[in-house]
Amino acid sequence: MDKFSSLYHYNNMAFVKSKDTKPEMIVRKELWKRGFRYRLNHKRLPGHPDLVLRKYRTCIFVNGCFWHGHYVELDKMESSKCCRMPNANREFWVAKIQRNKERDKEEQRKLAEMGWHCITVWECELKSKVREQTLDSIAFTLNHIWLQDHGFKRKSYSQLENDMHMPMVAEER
Repeated sequence: MDKFSSLYHYNNMAFVKSKDTKPEMIVRKELWKRGFRYRLNHKRLPGHPDLVLRKYRTCIFVNGCFWHGHYVELDKMESSKCCRMPNANREFWVAKIQRNKERDKEEQRKLAEMGWHCITVWECELKSKVREQTLDSIAFTLNHIWLQDHGFKRKSYSQLENDMHMPMVAEER
């Protein structure tokens, strides 16, 4: 049985922020520190992504595990390792999280059709144990996208050697 009144729960949930959350601030500060420049909550793009990097044609969504159903199997209505389904008004929460997941998929599909890349960062991936690995992965992905979009191809050392037409310093003329 629930100890608190429904008014208490309502007021408590009303204070949950949707912008400038702690996980979002972590990602923003680290990306800025690494030289990535972005815009916040672009109103003209579907879903108003948390971060928009136009140079990379990439949108980053920083999702809370509970609100976006990370690892939650809604059919079974079970909790996961990073978020717990509430016992009070369970059907409402399952339906709400299911709608959020469907909306996220639809928004990312629309962005992909417009030529944007989407990166989703989960709240649990920003915990102190795995934070640096997650941020390195984001930076690697952004750099990979930029190289791919600008047509840079990798060349092996032997290919580079064959492309060189100038004689080496130690070679005879």
